[in-house]
Amino acid sequence: MSKKVLTVVAVLSVFALFGCNNRNDTQAVASELVMPLKPMQQSYRGILPCADCEGIETSLFLETSGTWVMNQYYLGKKTSFASYGEWARTANKLVLTSSHGEKQYFLPKEGSLVMLDTKGEPIQSSLNDTLKAVTLPLPSTPMPMKGEYTYLADAAIFKDCSSGKIYPVDSNAALQNAYLAVRDENILPVLLQFEAHFIQQLKPDSDMLQNVLVSDGEATFFPGKNCQS
Repeated sequence: MSKKVLTVVAVLSVFALFGCNNRNDTQAVASELVMPLKPMQQSYRGILPCADCEGIETSLFLETSGTWVMNQYYLGKKTSFASYGEWARTANKLVLTSSHGEKQYFLPKEGSLVMLDTKGEPIQSSLNDTLKAVTLPLPSTPMPMKGEYTYLADAAIFKDCSSGKIYPVDSNAALQNAYLAVRDENILPVLLQFEAHFIQQLKPDSDMLQNVLVSDGEATFFPGKNCQS
């Protein structure tokens, strides 16, 4: 990627700031006061209880932007699932809201995260419920995603419908050609559903890392559609 990616992201971010980033975060934590995002360990891992398997090896990645990615590997079934969304902090809880609106609660404790129940209350159990701070790469498990895709000036970006977050998309000729074949010249973004995962790359002319989307398979464009339609 080049400066062109940064330029396109910067232009569209102006519009996103007024729409999605100013949403009322209290929706994620009900009546509790939401605190400003503050530094936390970036990644956690642990084996959480599973009703019908040997355990769920869970890896959680928190970004300072307020987004998260989780990978869950079901031991004994050899099945992995990945999910993503936005996180917020209350006075004593970490609240994860998935791209589908589902919530999970954790209690930050001594550098680890203790899983809470669906109401954000402690779980009375002798089973492990803790994710410990570790250093891990982002998972490569594909995730279904829906958003507005734009390819302009040799750079592609994706605006996620669920969060309004904008991500650069790693170069993919098939995706770019499919977009150019269906887009309206007067309407740059086209609604896209595809499976993808995140990788981290350095921002152009910077030593800071950013999340970049990598397509994992077939993609479906919906000409004339956007996140609101």
